[in-house]
Amino acid sequence: MKLLVLTLALTVGACQAAPELSGQVRPQWMDQQANSAGPLSQAMGLQPGITTLPRSYAAVETELHLSGHGLSFIGTEQQQRLQGDRLRSHGWVNELNGSFDALGWQFSGGKKIVGWDVGYGFRPNDVVEQETRRTLLGVTPEGRPLLMAEHFDASTAWSFVLVNPNKPRDQFGAEEPALAARVYQRDGAVDWHGFARYGSHTGASLGGAVAWVASESVELHASVRALARADTLASDVNTAALLRANPWQRARTGRTAQALVGGTWTNEAQFSLLAEAWWDGTALSDAHWDDWAARNRGLSTLIGTPAPLSAIAGNLAWQGSAFNAATNLRRTSLFVRASWQSDKWQPAVDLLFTPADRGGIVTGSLGWQGDRVRIDAGLRLCGGPPAALLAQLPTRRIAYLAATWSF
Repeated sequence: MKLLVLTLALTVGACQAAPELSGQVRPQWMDQQANSAGPLSQAMGLQPGITTLPRSYAAVETELHLSGHGLSFIGTEQQQRLQGDRLRSHGWVNELNGSFDALGWQFSGGKKIVGWDVGYGFRPNDVVEQETRRTLLGVTPEGRPLLMAEHFDASTAWSFVLVNPNKPRDQFGAEEPALAARVYQRDGAVDWHGFARYGSHTGASLGGAVAWVASESVELHASVRALARADTLASDVNTAALLRANPWQRARTGRTAQALVGGTWTNEAQFSLLAEAWWDGTALSDAHWDDWAARNRGLSTLIGTPAPLSAIAGNLAWQGSAFNAATNLRRTSLFVRASWQSDKWQPAVDLLFTPADRGGIVTGSLGWQGDRVRIDAGLRLCGGPPAALLAQLPTRRIAYLAATWSF
């Protein structure tokens, strides 16, 4: 109903400019298998219901796009039924903003998707949207509240963004109020990018990126960012002591950096191979994860002692908070993706690998694109040695099937 009201309001406001209306409807099925390893699974075994593990679900998402008279709107309505639950509906606005031109600049304000940087698996300089990467299905992100000024010509662009101006100064992560800027310069086959951001409590960061089309078949790209501080979660507890509150609390890193390097090779048959490696200094260090694993083992030794099982289960469940400390679990990651475009068919397979503990996520997908209908199916598996972090995530396997009808 909220999306309908917004759509009607935009339609009335844009009627004089012949608004463009489009969208898509996507029924989908996600078959999720919860992991039988890791602290969350162990906590559920001791006290069922103490935490929430992934469940399979069926959903229908309807996405509506409307633009005209300087206004842009994207809204999504979702009907979802989790396994063992009733049908629930949820709607949200992806974009709702207005724009106008003056003095050679374009000004816009509202909720808007602003995605920056050149990486595929990870983007160090995506400092405004901070979009989730490597989703199973192509989805429209939910934009950020912002005010934006842009100036561009055939080879140069300048962008200045005040993001989350309506949020409190102590908001965490992508919700933090900040001022961000980007400059873009095209130099023949090379694209240069410069970035700057000043967060209300994380301070300054500077970054740069480059993308080079070296030949008809080879593209190379790199990105780097230096940060004064970054939001994270931290715990200074590495013993088996039972606690009354979650030890994983909001914290900030010191000076650190993020970097990515990668490239794509594509042949005449439209077979592509993408490879990337990145370093994320905002992720927990190996020492932090060693302490985390030691505490998990210590808590496990309390099973069978007079210690209450509910307390042990609660402390193990809190250990799952560490998975949300940063965008990446490990500081070093390798990513490889092979894909092929064959007429209407688009098969692909990729691997995310963490060398520190030899964990991995393998994803295989197959897409078929018609005139208005697209079919997607795939499978994602998380695993590795028992000590690998990716082998202890709440989800072990996801299989999916989706059909998208565009109008």
